[in-house]
Amino acid sequence: MPETSRSESVSTRLQQIAKRARDFPDSVWTTLAHHIDVDFLREAFGRTRKDGATGVDGQTAADYEVNLEANLRDLLDRFKSGTYFAPPVKRVHIPKGDGRTRPIGIPTFEDKVLQRAVVMVLESIYEQDFKECSYGFRPGRSAHQALLALWKALMDMGGGWVLEVDIQSFFDSVDHGHLRGFLDLRVRDGVIRRAIDKWLKAGVMEDGSVRRSEEGTPQGGVISPLLANVYLHEVIDKWFDSEVRPRLRGSATLIRYADDFVIAFESEDDARRVLKVLPLRLGKFGLTLHPTKTRLVEFNRPRADGPRPGSFDLLGFTHFWGRSRKGTWIVKKKTAASSFRRALRKVADWCAKHRHQSLRDQHAALSRKLRGHYAYFGTTGNADHLSRFRERVRHLWQKCLNRRSQSHSMPWERFELLEKRYLLPPIVVVASIYRRAANP
Repeated sequence: MPETSRSESVSTRLQQIAKRARDFPDSVWTTLAHHIDVDFLREAFGRTRKDGATGVDGQTAADYEVNLEANLRDLLDRFKSGTYFAPPVKRVHIPKGDGRTRPIGIPTFEDKVLQRAVVMVLESIYEQDFKECSYGFRPGRSAHQALLALWKALMDMGGGWVLEVDIQSFFDSVDHGHLRGFLDLRVRDGVIRRAIDKWLKAGVMEDGSVRRSEEGTPQGGVISPLLANVYLHEVIDKWFDSEVRPRLRGSATLIRYADDFVIAFESEDDARRVLKVLPLRLGKFGLTLHPTKTRLVEFNRPRADGPRPGSFDLLGFTHFWGRSRKGTWIVKKKTAASSFRRALRKVADWCAKHRHQSLRDQHAALSRKLRGHYAYFGTTGNADHLSRFRERVRHLWQKCLNRRSQSHSMPWERFELLEKRYLLPPIVVVASIYRRAANP
């Protein structure tokens, strides 16, 4: 079968699952695994990133592709028969903006392919269930959409009170028992549930030893974001819609991106009542609020006789009130200080490691990094921080070149001449609030 026909066949199956899930929102799926065949796994292989780090077996995507058909058939047989062994996730640590490190899990490539296939099936079901307030790791949804929804809500309310929530070590705290119970509400297919259980129990390999736990999802795993959304859909989203919102006196908006979320309230009383019950709600499912990062912020539109409104962070941005070009008060956002420092540190580390590359290669790499920064942080009102970032990158590059050798120094005057040939890309506002608001 031609590749296009195979993809269309898989797409048709997924659409059929989605339609049934949409038509029967209370149904429980007991047979799903039969949808996954070799064509399905081949499609999952095509959707799996090929440039990621290798897992505990050291196998690359290129290695796996050498005997792709045989590997996929063998994988399918082991998956369906229940003999598939879920290898432990290799744990590495990447630096965070505050000097600490964030643990990241790296599954084997084959594990990624099978997880992708299972996610494709489950996503078709759960995308019919998930709420509008959820944006993280969902097809067709993005951080910029979450930020726009928050901006609209705050502007419509004229500010209010913002509950900035941080769940402490969420991905390490997910209770397997509660997760299985949530999955039972929709999916009870034995083959798929057996695979999920194996991934949950696979454990983490670090420094040559494997550690297993009855809590947490496999960070870095393809299926982990979906499981996290299933968990928080039940713990937060449904609870807020069905139990919290009907009891509020004023309007309120929940915006959640994976485990990061804020709730904007029109009424201070509503905000304080929810802040009081939220730890109890999370504690019921094994989750805790971060004691210092969870806070209630007064965020009303500024008044001459009122207190100065606070600010809060979400998705790498600091949100605050500022004047528009016409002089009216609007909600603005700028690159959060921690995000700014983290991005600069990555550029500095790259420059130090690639000091002796050719100017052409350095310029190309730094240009890609700047365009990537603009693609996310290039939003309305953030031009000053984009300019600052570009300027700091220029200085880091000059410093890097100046240290290449004592005989070939790069003083600032010489660097400015060099820039005429190797000019870094100018700042770009990619996500305009006004453009998106006019074309939702």
